[in-house]
Amino acid sequence: MTLLKNVLSPQDLKNLSASELDSLAGELRSKILATVSKNGGHLASNLGIVETTLAIHRVFNNPEDQIVFDVGHQCYAHKLLTGRQQEFDTLRQWQGISGFTNRKESCKDAFGAGHSGTSISAALGLAMANQLDNKNNYVIAIVGDGSFTNGMIYEALNNCNKKNLRLIIILNDNEMSISENVGGLSNYLSKIRNSQNYFNLKHHTQSILHKIPLVGDGLIEGTRKIKKHIKKRLVAENFFEHLGLDYLGPVDGCDLKKLESVLSEAKSKINCCLVHIHTVKGKGYPDAEENPEMYHSSGPFDRDKGIQKKASTDSFSAVFGEMMVAAANTNDSICAITAAMTGGTGLDKFSQAHPGRFYDVGIAEEHAVTFAAGLSANGKTPVCAIYSTFVQRVYDQLIHDAAIQKLPLIMALDRCGLVPGDGITHQGIYDCSYLSSIPGIEIYSPETYAEMKQSFEQSFENKTLAVIRYPKGAQQQYDRSGFVDGSELSYQDFLESGGDTSDPEIVILTYGRITKNVYEAIPLLKDTNRIRLIKLVKVYPLKLEKILSLLGQPKLVYILEEGIRSGGIGEKLAAAFAQNDEFKPGKVRIHAIENPLMEQGDLTALYDCCGFLPQQIADEIAEIVANK
Repeated sequence: MTLLKNVLSPQDLKNLSASELDSLAGELRSKILATVSKNGGHLASNLGIVETTLAIHRVFNNPEDQIVFDVGHQCYAHKLLTGRQQEFDTLRQWQGISGFTNRKESCKDAFGAGHSGTSISAALGLAMANQLDNKNNYVIAIVGDGSFTNGMIYEALNNCNKKNLRLIIILNDNEMSISENVGGLSNYLSKIRNSQNYFNLKHHTQSILHKIPLVGDGLIEGTRKIKKHIKKRLVAENFFEHLGLDYLGPVDGCDLKKLESVLSEAKSKINCCLVHIHTVKGKGYPDAEENPEMYHSSGPFDRDKGIQKKASTDSFSAVFGEMMVAAANTNDSICAITAAMTGGTGLDKFSQAHPGRFYDVGIAEEHAVTFAAGLSANGKTPVCAIYSTFVQRVYDQLIHDAAIQKLPLIMALDRCGLVPGDGITHQGIYDCSYLSSIPGIEIYSPETYAEMKQSFEQSFENKTLAVIRYPKGAQQQYDRSGFVDGSELSYQDFLESGGDTSDPEIVILTYGRITKNVYEAIPLLKDTNRIRLIKLVKVYPLKLEKILSLLGQPKLVYILEEGIRSGGIGEKLAAAFAQNDEFKPGKVRIHAIENPLMEQGDLTALYDCCGFLPQQIADEIAEIVANK
């Protein structure tokens, strides 16, 4: 890493030779691969955009010229070039640096990100603010072609036709989003990508004229009108030009010299300019080039062997996928919808078994839900599988297009609860709070695969708006044999010798994955004879009568929730208890997430931060009981 270690800021790139830049690109890829293979992270997109990042930092002056990355997970080379080399080994680790852009982390991260489609809107706002302040700085938005399936992109593009706007949009076309690109736009970009005649001719002409002494640059300027005429004859105006943007490209996004030339030309435009580049996801690492989806986001892996394909079904996502195939085999009305997360949600097997009833709509969550509502309105049984963090985008659609019209629709929420690695933008801790405000909704939070299957079966039968939420990874392993099962909740009593279960001293209410931590906390409690653990499966609406029948009159009702406190299930339970004249517990306490703005880290670190580890739970309960 002889070159990279001497790059302390983007200014250090300005005087490097072509051969040095080529070597630096190799060092950046090596560092990114070494770190991601150790820590996990987004690999393929970051390897593909190395030369583009170098070109941007050589042509522009960051942070005066601001760079906005869409989604933000392709910013690793940018971080390495902007003073974060020493911390890069802590990528995605607790108290380390984020795997996304983060304004708190560096002034060179102009805008934080984590979800798709936000970059052009944010960049337009930054550019308009500069214009109002009479600043001549540029704003550069880098957007992957997968994000161009997101409707917010077009809302922003529609407002980019302002004059003298120093905004440059780089469309990073790597023919891949998280899952394979789908839809008409992907086909359109492919058509543009294969019509480079004009662009190649223009730059060939420029290179020849530039070599003519004294008059070469003047001839280049004088031939602009001729080149525009050539363009009109060879290439029809494209979609972006119809919106009032200048368009340059497509250009090889791994050709540093060409990129610098095109970006310099983009700076000369008086309108917002879109530069269309073509990159290769996973460039420089053969396994990632051949399997870019597998290397989109990964855990740690052996970089010599690569990620090993596993046929394991030991995860909620995999079990969901198998359950959906089995259900659709016997019910031909079942349809599956996802938003560019075919593999991540476990629907890859469904897409193969029932291709006619599978819909990947691209990164367009709002459309996915209303499209599912339309299927429901005509008698189908849609199941819409989206990560919890992205369901935040569809609150309006769930109210207006499903709940108000009383349309049956099942939302399968993956990655619920605390999510390791990706950090603040990807925590699935809000869904119970805001979804429970939707009229007529049912929310299930199964802790086991069997409970998940029962929840789906019940939702299919009920024909209502239902949410079934489950965490990333496998179900927790511990002895559940003592639980008394019910269809929507179960409970277990913990006694010292000869204890009486009729009136427990402490009742702990919880749901989902965190149940194991509660189970392991109970033996750590001392001097307590009677504890009852109640695990909810259907968390909303609350089955209050059944819950009250299991409470008795305890000294303490302790509610633990792996979600935010405000508006959560814990607060709803506490409010219901307070309004019941016959239930008079000694104390009711809620332990939920008070500060949801948590950075990245592994699950143990996140649990520790929230006080969710077994010993922390036991200590808190003991302290509450002791403070009479």
